Amino acid sequence: MYRDIYLKNTYEEIVKLIDADTRVLDLGCGDGEMLFMLYERKNVYGLGLDIDTTEVLKCIKRGVSVVQEDINNGLKKYKDNSFDYVVMSETLQAVKDPDKILKKILKVGKKAIVAFPNFAHYKTRLSILFNGKMPKSNILPFEWYDTPNIHHLTIRDFKDFCKNSGIKILSEVYLGDNGKRIGNTFTNFFAEEAIFLLQKGEDEKKVQIKEISLPFPFKK
Repeated sequence: MYRDIYLKNTYEEIVKLIDADTRVLDLGCGDGEMLFMLYERKNVYGLGLDIDTTEVLKCIKRGVSVVQEDINNGLKKYKDNSFDYVVMSETLQAVKDPDKILKKILKVGKKAIVAFPNFAHYKTRLSILFNGKMPKSNILPFEWYDTPNIHHLTIRDFKDFCKNSGIKILSEVYLGDNGKRIGNTFTNFFAEEAIFLLQKGEDEKKVQIKEISLPFPFKK
């Protein structure tokens, strides 16, 4: 139940970051809830990628355009600047090569939105300190042997990566306990979830952007 509220609040914050009438690619889109929210509220043209058959069928039932694809390999078919935004929500820590994928999505999309659980949250730190075991929480409810999260990261890790990779952080949003939005003070300690709006550095931008047209992905 808590994880559902947490995801809903994450989706709400992501929707706020996306302009109306744009093209959005959602990597690891799940059941398509966020893409449907974007269509309903902002008239977004959306496409989802997910490897899970059950989730893909849920997307189709919603009327969300979706491709069943492994994110680790599925981005190769998309040209640079094909989308206004590429979204990775709760997916970055589960992919094989997050560094390569981050750089690729900033070519496929003019901007990227990345959301991930912060492994440096104080509850996680205390759990390791006092229990001496891999931590479990409401938003990370997995055992060490069955977790889909293969690259745990912190807010500080991510910011360092962006700085070293020439990635510009345009906006930051943090959710604390109970999925509530918090300020930007001591976020690496208090934030359970981090959401970043990103853009490629000036030296990485293409001088000429080629627009593409996508089929309208939703049905009434």
